[in-house]
Amino acid sequence: MLENLINLVKENAGDAIINNPAIPNEQNDDAIATTAGGIMDGLKNQLSSGGLESITAMFQQGGNVANNPAMSGISQNVVGQLMQKFGLDSGAAGGIVASLLPTVIGKLINKTNDPNDSSFDLGGIMSSLGGTGGIGSMLGGLGKIFG
Repeated sequence: MLENLINLVKENAGDAIINNPAIPNEQNDDAIATTAGGIMDGLKNQLSSGGLESITAMFQQGGNVANNPAMSGISQNVVGQLMQKFGLDSGAAGGIVASLLPTVIGKLINKTNDPNDSSFDLGGIMSSLGGTGGIGSMLGGLGKIFG
């Protein structure tokens, strides 16, 4: 799951990371991996703080993901990780997130909902977020119901 997410971020990193002077070229791959990890951590944080409904709605409804309540927490998480890892100020990190995250999350949702694309599925995403057993199993079951 994380490897597929890293590849999705890489496919869309263009101006946000690759051509961004705030991220040295030799750190592009690390910035891409940090962004993907930040998305995963942000989704996990949303789930652990009671955001299951927001995340489920985001994957079911798609559309304008920027308006989904879960996106704020995910964005804050990625901004924080970019600031910490690369010493970026909040404006530079926020700019990366604002230009990259809606596209990546939108494509993640599209791939998850596309029966012809097996790179992501809601059950697998939910299991990855919740781990094995407990909430991961419950969320994986919900993914099969909604997916």
